[in-house]
Parts: sequence; structure tokens; C-alpha cells
Amino acid sequence: MQISARNIFKGTVRTLHPGPINSEVEIALGGNDSLVAQITNSSAQQLGLAQGSPVVALVKASSILVMSESSGIRLSARNILTGKVTHVSNGQVSSEVTITLPSGTVLHATITLDAVRELGIREGVTASAVFKASAVILGVAA
Repeated sequence: MQISARNIFKGTVRTLHPGPINSEVEIALGGNDSLVAQITNSSAQQLGLAQGSPVVALVKASSILVMSESSGIRLSARNILTGKVTHVSNGQVSSEVTITLPSGTVLHATITLDAVRELGIREGVTASAVFKASAVILGVAA
């Protein structure tokens, strides 16, 4: 299967917390890196998710915000993954920013060219990829 999502993460379910409607799924990506997905309980059951299950997490590059420094800001987004900017590709309006986490996991974000300039995003700087748990789509091998 081919898919248009730029961010395809292979990991394992670290924890699964069912709620009244949705489940929160923490996924270990390797090293100390992890992300959190929020999916419906019925989806968790259909996928057969349990602690230790292998999963694939998908996040579109357009769903990821980039933050260059926290400035003490508290966010509702569950996923704030910090690493080094390893590539920036600028277009006329938008830019693709590649952030490599300490574990070697690579994330791609599509943000405006103005944001790249305002945040001082360039190769070698520390930046965080920020995205909501509801932006993560989970899959398992059939």
C-alpha cells in the first residue's frame, strides 16, 4: 500500500487507556521517543490493540506545527517531539521542515515560508514538532 502521509512511524503500543468513547494509545517509537494517538474504542477493538502490539502511526505533514522555543507556553497538544532541524525546503508560499529526533526518528512538517522566517527555522536549530493526538491515524498489518 502507498499512502500520501509523509510521516509513517512504526512502533509498539506502550499503553492503552480506554475511556467512555475514545482510547488513548501511547506508542513507543524507539529510544525515548513516543507519541500519543486518540482513537475510538471501536477502532481500538477492530485493530486488536493491546500493550506490545506493533502499530503504524500516520500523521500528515500539514497537521504538524513547528515551534522553535517553548517560551513557557502550555499547549493542549499531546505530542511535542523535540529534535534538530535537518532540512528545510522553501517554496514560494510554504516550506517543508524536517526534524530528526534524538532516536533518529524523522518528522516532516509543512508550514508557511513566513513562519520559517519568523521562527528562525534553519538546519541545525532545535525545534519541536507539535500535533494533536486526534491527528494520528493508527494501522496494523493485516
